[in-house]
Formats: sequence, structure tokens, C-alpha cells
Amino acid sequence: MSYSPATQQFLKGAKDGLPFHIVIWPFAAIFGAIATQAGLNVAEVMGFSILVIAGSAQLAALQLMTENAPTVIVLATALAVNLRMGMYSAAITPHIGKASLATRAFAAYMLYDQPYALASIKFEKEPDLSLSEKLGYFFGVAIPIGIAWYLLTLAGALLGEMIPTDVGVDFAVPITFLAVVAPMLKTLAHVASALTSVVLVLVLSFMPYGTGLLVAAVAALLVGAQVESWMEKRKAAA
Repeated sequence: MSYSPATQQFLKGAKDGLPFHIVIWPFAAIFGAIATQAGLNVAEVMGFSILVIAGSAQLAALQLMTENAPTVIVLATALAVNLRMGMYSAAITPHIGKASLATRAFAAYMLYDQPYALASIKFEKEPDLSLSEKLGYFFGVAIPIGIAWYLLTLAGALLGEMIPTDVGVDFAVPITFLAVVAPMLKTLAHVASALTSVVLVLVLSFMPYGTGLLVAAVAALLVGAQVESWMEKRKAAA
């Protein structure tokens, strides 16, 4: 059977994204179980996953909600955790920015760590891909992972306490982030920003409701921007 180039790229993206399912499946199921055990009903859990579709932000927000943190802290923390999505958007716009408004809106919804990481690497290695091929690959990674996230979240929410939430898969989230972030640390500004965030999160861990994360996120952005500006001035002077 002969497929169009866009369909071929979609299938390639789906194949490349398969290793991430090893993390997504248990992570989604455990989130669903934890959320129901925290008092959310199935509709609320699914609304959470479908509307936010960002596991790290969802877990951070859920933890703060169980601690009765102020709503503004919950929202600010979730926003800080997801600030990287704005950078993802800026980085991928040159590749798919000419798509239709509806397509760009759906791509924005599906823009999370795994499809961004794989798509950015793909687009850099194969710059001659057409717009439809780039979209095909991006959605090939994003859609199957998104569907898996919904279904396994639902399974976790329905099974509730039948799913153990202490099976030790929490290590999978930082490992996934390392796999996504490490290839992107290509400049001194990137490294400086990453180191700043790591150090400050550890130093400020004593702050209530995880607000140290908010401070670390802002500081990392400022440091990264400052180093980038310094590097550009140095290049211009040279």
C-alpha cells in the first residue's frame, strides 16, 4: 500500500514516539488514581487531563490542592511549570507557522514535551521536509501519546485505589525531562538557565507550597536572557 508523504511521516512519528509510552502509561494511570483518591470525581479528573494535558503541571497543581494551598499559588505554580511551552511554541513556529489557523490551534494544544523534542530534532536533521510532512510527523508523535494519556488517566480514575500509587515510577518523570531537555542545551545561555533553575529549586525547597519553584523559574529565565544578551554583545564586538 502506498501512502502520501505526510502519512508516511505521521507513521514515522508514531513509531519514534513509542518509547515514551513506557513512561506515559503508568504515569497517566497513577495520576488518575491519585486524583480520585484526593477527592476528584472521574469527570473532574478527565477534564483536568484533557484541558491541561501536561502531567507535571497536573501533579504539581494536585499536590498543592490537597495541601489546601491558595488558588493563586496553584495557578501560578502550574503556569511556572508550563512556561517552557511558550519557548516550545516560539521554536516550532518557523516550521509549522504557515499552517491554517485551525491546524495551528490543534498543534498548540498538542504541543508538549515529547512531540516538541522529537519534531525539533527531525526538522533540524531534515530541513527540506514540506509543511504537510512536518505536520504529519508532529501529529504522528503527539496524537497517539495524547490518546494514551486520556485512556490511561481514565483507567486510573475508574480503578482508583485498585492501582498502587507507590510503585516507584516517580523516577520516570525526571528521566523523561532529562531525555527531552539534554539535547536542547546547545548554548551557554541554555546551560546557565538550566543550572540556575536546578540550584535554586534545591536551595529554596524550604519555601511553602513549592513557591521556590516560581522563584527559580523566573530567575532561570532572567539568567538565560542575560547570558544570551552578553553572548550577542560579545559576538558583535568580535
